[in-house]
Amino acid sequence: MPRARQPENTPGRNNKTMLYPTLDPTRSGNRAEELKAKLRGLIIGQNEALDQIVDIYQMYLVGLATPGRPIGTFLFLGPTGSGKTRTVEATAEALVQNPRAVIKIDCAEFQHSHEIAKLIGSPPGYLGHRETHPMLSQEVINAHHTDTVKISLILFDEIEKASDALWNLLLGILDKATLTLGDNRRVDFSQSMIFMTSNLGANEMGALMRPKLGFHAAKRGTPVGADEKLNSKMSKTGIEAARRKFTPEFMNRIDKTAVFQPLGQPELRSILSLELAQVQRRILEMPAGKPFGFRTTDTANTFLLTEGTDIKYGARHLKRAIERLLVHPLSNLIATEQISAGDFVELDYRGEGTLTFSKIGEGLSLKRMVSLVENGGTEYASLAKAA
Repeated sequence: MPRARQPENTPGRNNKTMLYPTLDPTRSGNRAEELKAKLRGLIIGQNEALDQIVDIYQMYLVGLATPGRPIGTFLFLGPTGSGKTRTVEATAEALVQNPRAVIKIDCAEFQHSHEIAKLIGSPPGYLGHRETHPMLSQEVINAHHTDTVKISLILFDEIEKASDALWNLLLGILDKATLTLGDNRRVDFSQSMIFMTSNLGANEMGALMRPKLGFHAAKRGTPVGADEKLNSKMSKTGIEAARRKFTPEFMNRIDKTAVFQPLGQPELRSILSLELAQVQRRILEMPAGKPFGFRTTDTANTFLLTEGTDIKYGARHLKRAIERLLVHPLSNLIATEQISAGDFVELDYRGEGTLTFSKIGEGLSLKRMVSLVENGGTEYASLAKAA
C-alpha cells in the first residue's frame, strides 16, 4: 500500500511551517516581573545580581527549586559601598515590605570556633545551656513569614572573616538545608534564600576602576565596549579571589555568584535621587507631625555628589555627605522653628562649602507638598516666583 501523505502542518514534518509558535523562555511570570521592577527601583547599577535573585524566585514560584536544598544560595562579591547588603534588604522590602526582615549574621563575630555556640546554642550539660538562645532556631528563621510569602532571607555578612567552623556549618545548610542545634533540634532551611557577602578582590577591582571613578572622571575618549570589558575583567578578578579563599566544595554549593561593580558617576547620581527621596519620606512621616517639603537645585545636587564621591567607600560616603550637609542643618532649622508644618524649602549651593536654605512656600497642604515633590520642574519655578 502507498504510504499516507503527512499533513503540511504536523510537528513531525521536516519543513519550516510549524503548527505551534516558538516558545519564549525569556519571559517571566507576573510575580517575578513585579519583584524585578521593585528591585530595580531600589538598587542602582547592579542588574546582574538582581536578575539572579529574580531567576531563583521564579523557579521557586513554579515549584522547580531543587528539593532538599535552600531556595537559592548567593555569593555577592565586590567593594564596600557597592550595594551588596542593601540588595538583600531591598529583596526583603520588595517581598514582605520590610527591609529589616533579614536574619543577619555578622561573620566578624565568628572568627573563633567556640563562638559557633551563639548560632546553634550550647549542648545540654554545658555551662550556660539554658541561657544561650541560638540565633538560627526555626522560630527565628520563620519570624518574618507572611500569609502570602513564606520565604526566609538569611545574610552571612563578610563571610571571608568567619572561622572554619562556621564554613563547615554552612556546608550542611547549603547542601541539605538542615542544621542541628546544640540540643539536637533540627532547623529546616528549605524555605530560605541564603546570601553571603564578601569584599574579596575589592582592592584589585578598585585599582582597575580608579581611572573611571570619581565625580570629575573624564567623559571623553572611552572606546565603545570598554565598560563591558572592564566589568568582565573585574568580575573575573572577584571570582578568582573567592576561589583562592574558599574550598571547591564550598563554591560548588553556591547557586549564583555576582560581582558588584564599583559605582560610577551616573549610578551615584541616581542613588542621590533615591536617598533624597528617602529623606523627604522621613520628613513627611515625622512623629512630631510637622511635615514640610524640600527640593534641591542642580547645583546643590552637584555639590552633594562632589562631596559624597569616594573610591573606597562607594555609596556609603554619599549617604554620610547627605546626613552631614543636608539632614543635620534641616534638623537645626526644625529645632529653632525656622521651618514649620506646610513650608517648602529650596536647597541651593552658592559656594563656601555649605548648602543654602530658602523658604519658597508656606501653609501648604500635605497633598500639595507631595505633588511638588513628585512633579518638580515648572511647579517649583512658579512657587519660587510667587514667593
